[in-house]
Amino acid sequence: MGKLSADGKSIAGTWTQAGNGMPFVLVRATPDTEWSIPEPTPRVPPMAADAKPGIEVATIKPSQAGEQRRFITFRGREIVIVGFTPNDVIKFAYNLQEKQILNGPDWLGSERFDINVQPDQPGTPNPDQFRMILQKLLSDRFGVKFHNDKKEMSAYVLTVGKDGPKMTKATDPSGLPSLFFGPLGTFHVANATMADVCGVMQSAVLDRPVVDHTGLDGKWNFLLKWTPDESQFAGLGVKVPPPTDAADAPPPLFTAIQEQIGLKLDAQKTQVDVMAIDHVDHPSPN
Repeated sequence: MGKLSADGKSIAGTWTQAGNGMPFVLVRATPDTEWSIPEPTPRVPPMAADAKPGIEVATIKPSQAGEQRRFITFRGREIVIVGFTPNDVIKFAYNLQEKQILNGPDWLGSERFDINVQPDQPGTPNPDQFRMILQKLLSDRFGVKFHNDKKEMSAYVLTVGKDGPKMTKATDPSGLPSLFFGPLGTFHVANATMADVCGVMQSAVLDRPVVDHTGLDGKWNFLLKWTPDESQFAGLGVKVPPPTDAADAPPPLFTAIQEQIGLKLDAQKTQVDVMAIDHVDHPSPN
């Protein structure tokens, strides 16, 4: 509780928390004591859709010992990566699941790096341009050379359900794909091919590759909501909370895919595209 002073310029009272009282005084701000609210950081416009970006400068250094953070983000037009192994970068660059990366040395999956990349073209890259930049980084700084192959392994196979797809065709099939999660267990998809969907699901959500056997061409829009379990989202470094008992909680992933978008996801052995590493080095000096 507080009391306004006679001149109306301050309030004096007591702040009580957990049964403990502390005195407090609030004083009206004046032009001399007020502070200005900084302007928000200007939004960086998109990179030209036809741009083929390379790298202007890239800094790579080992992550600090004990670093627990693991993320990738944009700071203006700069790509900031913290706590990633080279395998993590490869997964983002080529939309792969870790089991699809073969023949690499052990350190590819154990040594972590902090990376800052400045593209050589202005603007924020779209997903395809983002992958181009990471591919260039892997080639130039890690000396990655590889060949594509196929291997039979345990995977999830995506097919069309018995009643057909419940998604909508994209109205602007030439537009850029948009695939993102928000909140956890809610997958927003627009202008995306089934290959795009499988790539994101295998790299971010599931613990094995996802293979497209839907036979669906073109680009699609849908919203998928499910209740994740503890085996999911390891690719994003996210610990999934225990499932809720709420009556209106969304169904598990495999049920949601059938009910909401008319597709099926089944675990089975099948031929999977893989990247076979032929050569890789520790990163070259900055």
